[in-house]
Amino acid sequence: MSKSKIEQYMALALQPVMVGAHKREDILVNIEHIHQLCYAAIWLSNIDMPVRLVTIPEGALQGFTDEIFDWDHQEYVDKMAIDLPGTETDALGVIAKEFNTYIIAQAKVRHPKFPGRFFNGAFVISPEGDLIHTHYKLQVFAREHSTVPHDVWDQWIELYGSGLDAFYPVVDTDIGRIGCVICMEGSYPETARGLAMNGAEVIYRPSYPEPYVSNGLWEVQNRARALDNTCFVVAPNPASYLPMPESKFPVDTFGGNSMIVDYQGQVISNHKAGGTASYAGGIIDIEALRQYRARSLWGNWLKDLRTEQFKIIYDQPLYEKNRCIDVPPLKHAENDKIFRQAIDRMHTKGIWKKPYDLD
Repeated sequence: MSKSKIEQYMALALQPVMVGAHKREDILVNIEHIHQLCYAAIWLSNIDMPVRLVTIPEGALQGFTDEIFDWDHQEYVDKMAIDLPGTETDALGVIAKEFNTYIIAQAKVRHPKFPGRFFNGAFVISPEGDLIHTHYKLQVFAREHSTVPHDVWDQWIELYGSGLDAFYPVVDTDIGRIGCVICMEGSYPETARGLAMNGAEVIYRPSYPEPYVSNGLWEVQNRARALDNTCFVVAPNPASYLPMPESKFPVDTFGGNSMIVDYQGQVISNHKAGGTASYAGGIIDIEALRQYRARSLWGNWLKDLRTEQFKIIYDQPLYEKNRCIDVPPLKHAENDKIFRQAIDRMHTKGIWKKPYDLD
């Protein structure tokens, strides 16, 4: 990329209503809603500063059908997971070209190297409509069926190596260097730190459900990831959710609160309400971030890391790798057993003390 100055620009964290997709065609209905929301949000926000980045929350394309209805992994691969690139990214590319903006979105996706599996992917589309970046989700919560790289660890590092780019990729653009974490990933400091150590300046962090939005956890995480890493965090969260296309009454499962956080951990925009489609918009100043990183002796924390003393924290593995090389991710009841085993390991290793009523 050239070293020319990056002018300030507006970033949008869209807050769409989403419909749970039960067939591939339903995804395009959600994309049309996103298109309409883009039109309204960009039309207004461009008055303040040029909109150069539009972010779309996790679930906005497909919903969370596999998680809510406990779909079989292979069934989702066959019926609902999309390809990158594919029909859906092409449709988003048309929107990116129409508004001359970068778009970051998320979807459950097939992977050409792992037939019979789907992953959870975040992706960046350029203003020219091209797919220019993909990140595969590294951490999932107990109800998600997605394969993650750790589930196929040996094959993954054989394909992609074991460096930062294999797990924490970033992409250089003319609006800054972008990295992605998805939903649950943002609950762990390590994911955003991996992106920051790979040079990220803007981190996309979409979606978190209630009650963790209204109780403040969502905001705390977003602000911490920004502050810890001297990065902007753009965090879109859905509005209401209709579990099925024929559902009559939407549920405000996520609580809104789409937000944008600056590199000092300050919320610069926050759409505090949920329930209806809207957006948060905030000005991104990459040059100010770069100046602060280059000139501060305090709050640009990464420069101070004495990495050797942190490596010992993770010397011993906690969670079983390669769990899904031969079998796909499990349905809820069986997967719960895996998570319970992880809790047991924390007690067995003496990391956590058991409560009084457990032997």
